[in-house]
Amino acid sequence: MLELKSVTSQYDKNVSVLRNISLVADEGMTTCVLGPNGAGKSTLVKTIVHLVQPSAGSITFCGTSLAGLKTHEIIKRGIAVVPESRQLFPKLTVAETLRLGAYFEKDEGVIRARLAKTFEIFPILEQRLDQLSGTLSGGELGLLSIARALMSAPKMIILDEPSMGLAPKTVSRVFRAIRDINRKGITILIIEQNAKKTLAMASYGYILQKGTILTEGDRAALQQNEIVQKAYLSNQRPSAELGV
Repeated sequence: MLELKSVTSQYDKNVSVLRNISLVADEGMTTCVLGPNGAGKSTLVKTIVHLVQPSAGSITFCGTSLAGLKTHEIIKRGIAVVPESRQLFPKLTVAETLRLGAYFEKDEGVIRARLAKTFEIFPILEQRLDQLSGTLSGGELGLLSIARALMSAPKMIILDEPSMGLAPKTVSRVFRAIRDINRKGITILIIEQNAKKTLAMASYGYILQKGTILTEGDRAALQQNEIVQKAYLSNQRPSAELGV
């Protein structure tokens, strides 16, 4: 579904943040990219949707090149992004925020149907429709940001650090919602540091270190990988010196 081939991207001409990145996120599956802070994970997300333009390589989605497309055109093709910062408007209600996710849809009947499907996964949001987004708990904000993405009826959702800043119980709640979305046939690409939770759900994964792919493999292979075990599956924080 989504394929990157030898992608390089940079913020200026002299410093490449991502170098020669190749990865595949298969249709209907959950794929993960794990890496410590500074590895280039958020830049990877921005590069896929052309908030940062790739300087080399190719990106295809559903077999079609994304070259030359603007971010909103890529979103229209069926990729939704849940950014690390969540980027919600605190003075909008939950209902208004959800409808914002369906911005490109003008049919009210379709929007209502999407809301109904969204509430199947996020019933707590139906109870908060008139509440201002800025008054929600951290966990509820995380759920709302994912639900907003779901309202666009995407083929794929890319989630950038959905567990960041959340308590362990809340993280479990968020990951259950992501799993439920994937079970409905939506492809998931999850960018994370929480390897235990992520590898329990992902079928295939990549380890990103200092802008390059250090290793890759299916769930079992990564769970048994010595580097992954040392850096991610111990009780330590993800190491910025992976592979050293």
